[in-house]
Amino acid sequence: MWLLLAFMSAALLGCYDSLKKQALKGNAVIPVLFLNTLFSSLFFLPFIVLSGTTQVLDGSIFHVSAGGWDMHKYILLKSLIVLSSWILGYFGMKHLPLTIVGPINATRPVMVLVGALLVFGERLNHWQWIGVLLAIASFLLLSRSGKKEGIDFKHNNWIFMIVGAAILGAVSGLYDKFLMAPVENGGVGLDRMMVQSWYNIYQCFMMGAMLWLLWWPKHEQTTPFHWSWSIVGVSLFLSIADFMYFYSLSLPEAMISIVSMIRRGSVIVSFTFGAMFFHEKNLKAKAFDLALVLLGMVFLYIGSK
Repeated sequence: MWLLLAFMSAALLGCYDSLKKQALKGNAVIPVLFLNTLFSSLFFLPFIVLSGTTQVLDGSIFHVSAGGWDMHKYILLKSLIVLSSWILGYFGMKHLPLTIVGPINATRPVMVLVGALLVFGERLNHWQWIGVLLAIASFLLLSRSGKKEGIDFKHNNWIFMIVGAAILGAVSGLYDKFLMAPVENGGVGLDRMMVQSWYNIYQCFMMGAMLWLLWWPKHEQTTPFHWSWSIVGVSLFLSIADFMYFYSLSLPEAMISIVSMIRRGSVIVSFTFGAMFFHEKNLKAKAFDLALVLLGMVFLYIGSK
């Protein structure tokens, strides 16, 4: 069950990335991101209200547990990590081809694995080391493909932003493991619906402050904002993908390392969208780079069994 949920989450995540690229096309980043957090919050607000005021959702997968500051402080930190990743990722994706952004994001499982090595003291076996080396090789080859489009990985700020977003995304993945692990196993033991519902709401308030203080005073001198229905699609696909992700992690037999790798398979969907709908260039070289990333994920999977 948890594997099926992870694969479904990956497919939806690929659609989310593709719609995000469309929503950002010639558009102001901050209001788009604010609206994404707003719509995501509105999707989950009814579950919070119904769970807190009625018994309709009691015992269901949509019930949102109540908790005080001792729990919400962890969710607030989760919001800061994810929103920082999103801000970097949105700006980077707006200015880079989807067929470059996708493979870079696909290296997140390697970052999670390295993070587990450094933070939790885990040791990598030879299969996992092969996966890590393949991911590094794919990144180097991807930088060569990028040069053909005038993108220098060493001196391109948008590349730095995408890499930063990927690193923070990996940190978020490790933090999710800590948040939802049982207390007896060293975790916080938070309810998955509580985490997903409230971190969206906290992000909405944070982005609202950024919109009001940073973007609005200078919006006439910066990139204008225009409405696109793809903005709603971004929030919808992400909310459902994350719901399946958190639900998968909440199942006792779920393995975060495997779920994280499957989720990065979303790059296949976004790469296809980049090729078919955005007509991006150098697809053969990038497809080979992507194949190396996916092969690295296979070795990580073998090493994690």
